[in-house]
Amino acid sequence: MTSSESGIDVPAKTRSVRRRSRAARMWRALTSPFYRYRNAGVIHAVRVGLAMLVSILATTGIDIPHGIWASVTLLVVIGGLQHHGNIRKKATERALGTLLGALIGLTLIVVQAVTGSTWLTYSLMSIVAAICSYYAIGKPGYVALLTAITMCIVAGHGDNLIDVGLWRTLNVMIGIVIALAFSFALPLHATYSWRYRLADNLRECARVYAQVVSGVHLDSDAQVEQFRRLNTRLVQLRALMPSVAKEIDVPVARLEQVQRLHRSLLSSLEMMSTGLGGYEQQRVRVAFAQRSACVREALLTTARALRFGGGRHPEAAARALRSSPLDAGAARGCEPLAQPAAVPLAPEMQGPYWLEQRFEEQVGQLRALLLEIEPRWNIERAHLHRMV
Repeated sequence: MTSSESGIDVPAKTRSVRRRSRAARMWRALTSPFYRYRNAGVIHAVRVGLAMLVSILATTGIDIPHGIWASVTLLVVIGGLQHHGNIRKKATERALGTLLGALIGLTLIVVQAVTGSTWLTYSLMSIVAAICSYYAIGKPGYVALLTAITMCIVAGHGDNLIDVGLWRTLNVMIGIVIALAFSFALPLHATYSWRYRLADNLRECARVYAQVVSGVHLDSDAQVEQFRRLNTRLVQLRALMPSVAKEIDVPVARLEQVQRLHRSLLSSLEMMSTGLGGYEQQRVRVAFAQRSACVREALLTTARALRFGGGRHPEAAARALRSSPLDAGAARGCEPLAQPAAVPLAPEMQGPYWLEQRFEEQVGQLRALLLEIEPRWNIERAHLHRMV
């Protein structure tokens, strides 16, 4: 009997293929950085819930005393932090603060047991708290604060037993290990959030720029909303920079250069849009039409490199950034703008000319800087090179 004559085999095979297809699509979605970026809140919630369950089972399941401190530590390290770089930073600081606090706490327990002086113990704890508070308002603030908190957890008011202090120290370290382990499960890299938000802003910049140079007039409310979205993402990108720097091993100062150019682009666009009158004149639009099309394409090319870099073609992002239409020049029909010294400009063209030049320079500088650090932010390519 052939498969077409069978009333059972064909549907069974079809169902099997469909199940495999659904499983493959689900797996591709879970391993897709963009999917994880779009569903970061759900993934983070599930991850923390599973980590909490593991913490409870790891401590109460084998009856480790004071196991609640493992769960508390887990929440402190991973609860409010979804990005991989931030979790590693927080876990390192937590471990350092915990070790210092535990050492001080155990020392206070010994001092209390040897001297029997409650007031001496209270005085020493107060001095340590004062020192930690002094440093808590500076750069090592989290470590200093955790040192004081862990001292109290371990020592109580100096009346805890030495074994209680040791168990609590162990539980805190267990919590850190579990938090780190789950940060590697479907990691939410800050680098991807940084790339995708920057790409979104560059695409929107291209759209606003096209409207401006085409002389399209928007009402003030629509204009305010456009720049509100752009500035909101700009602020979000700044908050991501410390985590991105740790994930891709790029100095924060380098990312600050990207941020500064990004901010300059928005400022130039805002000046162009508020001074739209010059671009509404036909003569100005014709003069800048060809070059502005190339600037817009450069913005979109850079956005695509950030959004789709890596994946199946790790070199695609670098190739896209190198083949900028601004660099292609006359070969792409993008003739440079005439220099004012060589060709005197009419008064109505001087403002648009200056803004166009500045904006084009900023787009070129941003593209060149992103190309320079591309081997770092293109995580898929970096991983491939390490494997090779």
